[in-house]
Amino acid sequence: MCFALISLAASPSFAATKIQHLVTPGGIEAWFVQDATVPLVAMEYAFAGGAAQDPADKPGVGYMVASLIDEGAADLDSKTFRERLDRRAIELSFSIERDRFRGSLRMLKEHSGEAFDLLHIALTSPRFDAADVERIRSQIMSELRRNSTNPNALAGRNFLKLAFGDHPYGRPSHGTLESIPTIKTDDLRNYVHRVLARDQLKIAVVGDIEPAALAKLLDQTFGGLPAKGDLTPVADVVAAKPPQRAFVPLDVPQTVVMFGGPGVKRHDPDFMAAYIDNHILGGGSLSSRLYREVREKRGLAYSVSESLLWMKYSALFAGTTGTRADRASESIDAIDKVIQRFAEDGPTQKELDEAKSYVKGSQMLELDTSSKLATGLLQYQTDGLPIDYIEKRNSLVDAVTLDQARDVAKRLWGHGLLTVVVGRAQAAAQPAAIQPGATQPAPHPAPAAH
Repeated sequence: MCFALISLAASPSFAATKIQHLVTPGGIEAWFVQDATVPLVAMEYAFAGGAAQDPADKPGVGYMVASLIDEGAADLDSKTFRERLDRRAIELSFSIERDRFRGSLRMLKEHSGEAFDLLHIALTSPRFDAADVERIRSQIMSELRRNSTNPNALAGRNFLKLAFGDHPYGRPSHGTLESIPTIKTDDLRNYVHRVLARDQLKIAVVGDIEPAALAKLLDQTFGGLPAKGDLTPVADVVAAKPPQRAFVPLDVPQTVVMFGGPGVKRHDPDFMAAYIDNHILGGGSLSSRLYREVREKRGLAYSVSESLLWMKYSALFAGTTGTRADRASESIDAIDKVIQRFAEDGPTQKELDEAKSYVKGSQMLELDTSSKLATGLLQYQTDGLPIDYIEKRNSLVDAVTLDQARDVAKRLWGHGLLTVVVGRAQAAAQPAAIQPGATQPAPHPAPAAH
């Protein structure tokens, strides 16, 4: 047996490790870091498609598949399948994103054969037994009912609807109280057939395993999947033009405000400048402008933060805060003013230098375990970045100039905000209130690996 293997040195933080581009005899490709520090193997993988592949009239199909695909497979019913995982302490999970159907597998080295076998049958022979389908459907319906009175969930759902309208990105990825009951087993099987294919599969593996052994397991696990998926085309979309506001009435003690606007895609030449700017403006640190102005100076909220969200067909910046209902208008005005000033003036040289230092240092903490590193390497692949990106990243950060950062600040934050207010503060939002409906969690946060 032979396989192709190309090695590239990783960051100094991963001493004695190499990121390898492994190509199996069957043509399966993976990024691989061999690490014998502990006898563990972690694998992250993703199929193109995600929630954007849900039928327009049945949002939530992909989420149901992700919730059910490890509930029994081949000749193993749900109970037996779960017992096999538990007996070997194998961690197997699936999740849905806008553009990807993701999976995670983690096991002790000695149980890698059994772990990959269980993943193989889950992907190629899911049972979708009627009792399991109805049990998971009931759980999802309970989740949706809870979210119908959850201000954060309502803010996330309505923010995406405001930003993307009827585009697939504007639909609730976890489904609705109306759509989940209509999803049939045939819908689940059709999703699996269309989405779980090898042509746009990305894999990252970190752990104590030899390349030849891994290549064999990857072929056995993924080689039986269809060679090519049958994905429904998804159009590029630019988020709605700000400023726009919407209000969702909800009788809760704390009003939730979600704000944002059109962002930058991952391959935009200004992406790194935008990423650094966002850290300065509201990147979650105690030193961000939004935190200082909204919390420290005015005491309007316990926390306020903002992230860049990039997807295959669009991008956003999005932030959130919570405040007392009687101070919601004041909080929104403060956020508007901070962002407007940042758009007009951009960062200072001191802010830029400190943000660069933080962004360079924080990545090593984000990739300091096998699972985190596998997640990061998968993110780089799905973002279409080169295998040596970790080596190049600091130079990209250093290359951002003050003039570029100021130009990007004006480009990104100079047009006002899309704002969704959930709570009692109806006077804070225009146009007229919209009624809360079936919900989903807030938009996925920006990936840790950037």
